[in-house]
Amino acid sequence: MSTPDLSQSSMLDLFRMEVDSHAQALTVGLLALERDPVAADHLERCMRAAHSLKGAAQIVGLRAGVSITHAMEDCFVAAQRGRCVLRREHIDQLLHGVDLLRQMSRTAEPDMDRWEARKLGEVAAFVDALNRAVSNSAAAEVGPAQAEAARPQDEGPAAALRGEETGEREMGGVIRVTAENLNRLLGLAGESLVESRGFKSFADSLLRLKRFQFGLQHALDRLREQLPQRLSNQAQVTLAEVQRRALECRQFLAQRLVEMETFDRRAAHLSHRLHDGALACHMRPFADGVQGFPRMVRDLARTMGKQVQFDIGGEDTQVDRNILEKLEAPLGHLLRNALDHGIESPEERLAAGKPAEAMLRIEARHNAGRMQVTVADDGRGIDLERLRAAVIERKLSNAETVARLDDAELLQFLFLPGFSLKEAVTDISGRGVGLDVVQSVLKQIRGTVRITTRRAQGTRFQMELPLTLSVARALLVEVGAEAYAVPLAYIRHALKLAQGDIELLEGRAHFDLDGRSVGLVTAHQLLGVAPPPAAAGDLLAVIVLGDATHCYGLIVDRLLGERELVVQSLDPRLGKIKDVAAGALMEDGSPALILDVEDIIRSIEKLAGAGGLSGVAPDALGAAGVKRKRVLVVEDSFTVRELERKLLVNSGFEVEVAVDGMDGWNAARIGHFDLVITDVDMPRMDGIELVTLIKKDPHKKSLPVMIVSYKDRPEDRRRGLDAGADYYLAKGSFHDETLLRAVVDLIGAGQP
Repeated sequence: MSTPDLSQSSMLDLFRMEVDSHAQALTVGLLALERDPVAADHLERCMRAAHSLKGAAQIVGLRAGVSITHAMEDCFVAAQRGRCVLRREHIDQLLHGVDLLRQMSRTAEPDMDRWEARKLGEVAAFVDALNRAVSNSAAAEVGPAQAEAARPQDEGPAAALRGEETGEREMGGVIRVTAENLNRLLGLAGESLVESRGFKSFADSLLRLKRFQFGLQHALDRLREQLPQRLSNQAQVTLAEVQRRALECRQFLAQRLVEMETFDRRAAHLSHRLHDGALACHMRPFADGVQGFPRMVRDLARTMGKQVQFDIGGEDTQVDRNILEKLEAPLGHLLRNALDHGIESPEERLAAGKPAEAMLRIEARHNAGRMQVTVADDGRGIDLERLRAAVIERKLSNAETVARLDDAELLQFLFLPGFSLKEAVTDISGRGVGLDVVQSVLKQIRGTVRITTRRAQGTRFQMELPLTLSVARALLVEVGAEAYAVPLAYIRHALKLAQGDIELLEGRAHFDLDGRSVGLVTAHQLLGVAPPPAAAGDLLAVIVLGDATHCYGLIVDRLLGERELVVQSLDPRLGKIKDVAAGALMEDGSPALILDVEDIIRSIEKLAGAGGLSGVAPDALGAAGVKRKRVLVVEDSFTVRELERKLLVNSGFEVEVAVDGMDGWNAARIGHFDLVITDVDMPRMDGIELVTLIKKDPHKKSLPVMIVSYKDRPEDRRRGLDAGADYYLAKGSFHDETLLRAVVDLIGAGQP
């Protein structure tokens, strides 16, 4: 069994390793002893850990460390011998000692003397307080399991540094490998896995060649049957030789094909083993990433006066180390939110017929090729009616839409930045910041989160994560003769859509999906690729991206099928490439870009907000290649906006719409239009301000602007015309012909 190479480590480095190992064992043991003060196994482990740390501190010459650990060891021995029972005040002091040891181990070697001098009073106070708590504690009456144990004798520096007394973690076989080297190894193993798949296509080509050879043999046989019987001897010999050679080629090819298939299986098996082995080196048990949470939950619960039993399930579940590091922050936020928002006080729980002690649990497990991490509590749950009211109050959606949302869709609003149902700001969980962080981090690691809740019964956060970041399951699509990969975790649906199922709503294409209107966008526009010529009646390949509240249909050229891809990071010198997350190699060695779905959705929303989305419509809606005059309609009333849009479209104009003045200004300054038609009274920016901005812009000042408003007083007209409007039309008096005549006066007729 190999041993770690410690030859380059200083004595203080060795002490740090001791603290890293034993401090966690002490924390786990102390939290267990707080629930069961006479647990002999936990007392023994804690005593042994303190004893080992004392020996290590003596070797390094850390007097403060020796004092702390000696006092802790005395306390554990007293508890073992029945001279005291560890109560909450003992646990508090002992945990404070663990904190002091951690602080000491994280101090740089040149600063150690200064640290000890600065902490001298605190260390002395700790030792006095712990000794006093032990001496003042009445001895508890214990059972046979609490047998008296003698204090172990110091075994010298070698035993202390080996850490052989604890039995908690075996150091044999451990070597130090940099994360960079480990990532490089995993990347090479992934490339090997991809390359091995290429043998399959080569074997398929040989199989096709074998079929060609078989056909050639049959053709020669038929040729011989059809030739005259009286051939010259030389012709017969030549034909027989051709048939013999063809048969030899066929047999030789069959043998090579068998060998190739055998080699393919062996190479695939070996590359899978190599990749699995490299991946295993990159995995860590889930317990490594959550070891600090029991202490955090215990301390926060005490601060808030709550009683909580915290459990961790699936501690041995293997997790990609990069994912595990990313999970620490969101899990911490969810636990703090559960303690602050979800779990009730003991009095409130008892009044509701619940036990005074609440349950809080984290669990990790593998399921169907994914990893699931769950955070659940049995607290008060989320008040869904209060949530609906908060969504409406913050004008995130209207009452009619909110009433139609199911529970899962409604709960997604909790992930919006700054959204919270709690009135007061606290240091524990803030105002909704935690849930925003949770979703943000999960998106970075291609994960998702779902909330379920029941009033007065608790809340459950279930996270779905990839097993590793080095491999991604994705749907391959073709856009402009290039292959792109879309991670499956972000795809809600993939379907073929008939052009007759597309409808226009406010000038933009939509289709119905399970009773919901979903906007359509072409991948060609987002990726800057020229679209292929569309044939009438063709089915459109569509993938639906997004979440329960915001989703879009992305039109691609073809769906190529599901693949498991090895993720290849892009050169950092390229910076962040818009709409692209990473790269991958196909089975034939050709590259494919993995799309950044979050970036794609942001690009869609940005284009939609600026009125820059290209129209997607059935062939019958307009002839290709005909340039139509473009009109921007800015109107906050859906009814008026749709009326004006339909009227203009039916008259041969291309129309974009904006829902208020700010939306209209963003569209006008980015897009190209022949005319702007705007209302006056609108949120965020009114029509007069919009006209003023357009006429002051040196690039837009010649753009004609028509005001259509209910305000028909002379002073209203004068205000609009003074701002620069080219036409002022009152809504109360206009009808179809009036509006169209005004438009034609300004920019001419539309394209029939």
